[in-house]
Amino acid sequence: MLYVGVDAHKATAHITVLDESGTVLRRRQITSSNAAVHEALDDLEQPMKAVVEASYLWGPMYDWLAEIADEVVLAHPTKVRAIASARIKTDAIDSQILAHLLRTNLIPAAHAPSREVRAIKRVLRRRMFLVRLQTMIKNRIQALLTQHAVERPKLTDLYGVSGLRWLRQLTLPHPDGRLLHDDLALLDVIRQHIGVTEHLIATLATHDEVVTWLASLPGIGVFLSVLIRHEVDDMDRFPTAKQFASYTGLVPATYASGARVVHGPLTNHGNKWLRWAFIEAVTAAIRVSPELRRYYERIKARRGAQDAQAATARKLAELTWTVWTQRRCYEPR
Repeated sequence: MLYVGVDAHKATAHITVLDESGTVLRRRQITSSNAAVHEALDDLEQPMKAVVEASYLWGPMYDWLAEIADEVVLAHPTKVRAIASARIKTDAIDSQILAHLLRTNLIPAAHAPSREVRAIKRVLRRRMFLVRLQTMIKNRIQALLTQHAVERPKLTDLYGVSGLRWLRQLTLPHPDGRLLHDDLALLDVIRQHIGVTEHLIATLATHDEVVTWLASLPGIGVFLSVLIRHEVDDMDRFPTAKQFASYTGLVPATYASGARVVHGPLTNHGNKWLRWAFIEAVTAAIRVSPELRRYYERIKARRGAQDAQAATARKLAELTWTVWTQRRCYEPR
């Protein structure tokens, strides 16, 4: 068996090949391309196992290696640095360290979604980005109305058909009238782009029992259930609900020294897209679920609204793990 460590970057990559005794058989810098990977490894006739770090551009390199190697491992970059670090850091040394950790079975592996799942995630993440932009524009419009103390009509949704008609007919002094007109035009464009993804989301939600289980949770509609389903991909990699909540980043940072333990704000680690999804779901969840509403209000009374929102989002993450692993829809107490 040969062990291939790859330190991949946008333009170049460094490959180190070790044999079972740890002897370096090949060390080569290549361009980051499928052809260069094949040229560097195709002539090696022994069985091959490769590893690449989960960096920003890991996907293409992982797929290229999978065409050649018998097995490809995706390494968790933070945990790799915790296990092995060097005073002198070069791409060649990094690739050799990866190959050595792979040979000794010490690679802290990360989950590697398939190429198809990664493509779906890119579409869903783009939709989330557009939704954020939509919220920002709505907030800008609200700020303009507040600046002029405009009396608003009694509408359920200011951005529904009737509300938009009223906004387009509204006259504000220069230059705010022009700003309002431009923001409304930009809102229309963003809504059109969001609408393009509706068909894909409907298709992904059809005949997927996991999406059905997740959509039964309070506050988790069709889009968030599809998003969570594909961001997680495989729930079996989380043995407990708390481990899944930790993966979402919805747990406080903890500082412990001796007998002193201090809990800080939410950790910076974890899947930011899942964290956004569960926090986004809290407002609707506490509106439709008396149980979650009581939970939210109890924490809000002690620690404030921000902590209550984070705690309720964490509760939703744990409920997600429960319904997924138990393969059932949510049942309120």
